Amino acid sequence: MQPSRRFIPSNRYATLLVTSVSLFTFLPGSVLAQRAGDLDGTGKGQPSDLNNVEVLSPTITGGLFSIPAGKRLMSEAESAYNAQNFDLAASKLQDARQIMNQLSNFYSTLTSSFLGVDRRVSESHRRKALETAQLRDQSTYQLALVYRAQNKPEKAIPLLIEIIRSQNPSRDLGKKSYQQLVELGFSDVPYPRTPGTESSPPSETPPTSPENPPAPETPPASTPTPGTPSILPENPN
Repeated sequence: MQPSRRFIPSNRYATLLVTSVSLFTFLPGSVLAQRAGDLDGTGKGQPSDLNNVEVLSPTITGGLFSIPAGKRLMSEAESAYNAQNFDLAASKLQDARQIMNQLSNFYSTLTSSFLGVDRRVSESHRRKALETAQLRDQSTYQLALVYRAQNKPEKAIPLLIEIIRSQNPSRDLGKKSYQQLVELGFSDVPYPRTPGTESSPPSETPPTSPENPPAPETPPASTPTPGTPSILPENPN
């Protein structure tokens, strides 16, 4: 004799279903996570070991978006250049140039943001903006040399002109960049002028136009000191 099946009214069945869903919904997240990870595919529970938990550091010093990362890329590019691997050297320098340019722009933005608010913070970021701008121009110069080694003057010349615009022709890196333009035949007047050469007649100077105000990401204008690059945002190729 089979046991009789008890009939559950539809309204009572719906009530039980809603109650079960509600209890599952309000379970603590930790309990749900624990139940989700109970099985490892073999039907056995996975042991919990807090010693294997990786602690993430908030610092970006060792990350890709940092000054040390840019310097490391420049060093790797130098090794590739010495090994005659010009394609790899160019790739490394392009990455380094882009990182340093972005960092310089961001540090310049922070410099302007804290100007008049906290001089200590503003000055710290101003120094970092200048450092990254200098490294950007150095990586740009090295990239131009790589393009020269690859016999690609059409790529080297724009980079050299960017450096002169950023550094000023009177600074060391600006002089080197202009010398490269002379060697490439793009410029025909040596600079600096060697002693004993005849001075050229003064040329007509076009009318000067009012200077554009500094962009928001540019630190307040100041008289540049020798060896210090101007912070000019660039668009790396």
